[in-house]
Amino acid sequence: QVQLVESGGGTVQAGGSLKLSCVASGLTFGNYATGWHRQAPGKERELVADIASVGGAVYADSVKGRFSISRDDAKNTVYLQMTSLKAEDTAIYYCAARRRGVWDYWGQGTQVTVSS
Repeated sequence: QVQLVESGGGTVQAGGSLKLSCVASGLTFGNYATGWHRQAPGKERELVADIASVGGAVYADSVKGRFSISRDDAKNTVYLQMTSLKAEDTAIYYCAARRRGVWDYWGQGTQVTVSS
């Protein structure tokens, strides 16, 4: 079955950096766009960044210039490099994959906490 497994979350001070990883299995990775979403307490889940196998990346306005999404299709892995972290970046971060417009598969999430 399809699995997406995130890692790299943790607690960091404001202004610090973290790099999240997500390894996918059970699917033809190159056929899927991949993205990172996040959900903060009391808020709806939101798309942070999205990248296809071919083409550019898309970012939420709140993370532009601070976060960078990348993928290594040979390793079935998508990354999220987060820099200049702010307290408002605190959330559970989820990796997801989609063939077209709907997100088909989700990871279990990894907690990111930014202390101010």
